[in-house]
Amino acid sequence: MAEITAGLVKDLRERTGAGMMDCKRALTEVEGDMEAAIDWLRKKGLAAAAKKAGRVASEGLVGVAIDDTSNGIAGAVVEINAETDFVARNDTFQNLVRTTALIAAKHDHTIDSLKTAAFPGESATVDEEITRLIAVIGENMHLRRIVRLSVSQGHVASYVHNAVAPNLGKIGVLVALESSGDKTQLADLGKRIAMHIAAANPQALLIEDLDPSLLERERTIVTEQARASGRPEEIIAKMVDGRLRKFYEEVVLMEQTFIIDGKTKIRDMLENAAKELGAPVHLKAYVRYALGEGVEKAESNFAAEVQAQAGITG
Repeated sequence: MAEITAGLVKDLRERTGAGMMDCKRALTEVEGDMEAAIDWLRKKGLAAAAKKAGRVASEGLVGVAIDDTSNGIAGAVVEINAETDFVARNDTFQNLVRTTALIAAKHDHTIDSLKTAAFPGESATVDEEITRLIAVIGENMHLRRIVRLSVSQGHVASYVHNAVAPNLGKIGVLVALESSGDKTQLADLGKRIAMHIAAANPQALLIEDLDPSLLERERTIVTEQARASGRPEEIIAKMVDGRLRKFYEEVVLMEQTFIIDGKTKIRDMLENAAKELGAPVHLKAYVRYALGEGVEKAESNFAAEVQAQAGITG
């Protein structure tokens, strides 16, 4: 049987908000499997949902840019990481992220091709500029990821949440709207949807875009929850369908309710906009980057508390 360490209990508690002893029991039941333990807690009603991806694992900045030569139909978002949040307030580092985002917006780059792209100033390439700044600033840093969105006609809108400088912050969003309608109105619509995305953090644009494994996992959980009610199978099936519809409304952008007015579905916003513009409006794609998401970060202090209270080994 896998050893249930203080660190495992701590991580599960932070991700689910469940009690410490419940987390220990869940991990024991599933032999230390973190994802299975989250599901176990949810099935028991001890955790509302596994929404928290973990605390920010690295520092730095997310930067967004709209290609100033494309008339607003192309943009990019990049993430460049450093060791401490102090670097995010450094003008030189901010210029690195801002310039790299603009370079990314102008051409359809991969990570590798962006690293070799020309960088204005003292360095020949983006990668060489990062290397130079490592020596200047004294912290390790790296270009982690990049996405570029474009439309044949319409507008690519951007939004940065928790901005530390124009177009730089901890959450960056791009929204690509295809339409022949008025660009000013499209820009306003795109900005509002981007702000919604920053707050609501959808997992997919459409229901059919959801990760099949994520959907199957959710279906299994809600089915077990429904069966625990003791209702007949035909009622359980209806309960599952209802709970899956609720799930879609939580994680699928087009099914979500606009967070600012609390009543209009995103899909209805687009239909209303099309009527006002006199032209169809298609939300082609979106991207949301949150600084450090999905990267592990070593933390301390809490494990000793868990060991003392739960009587488990570290």
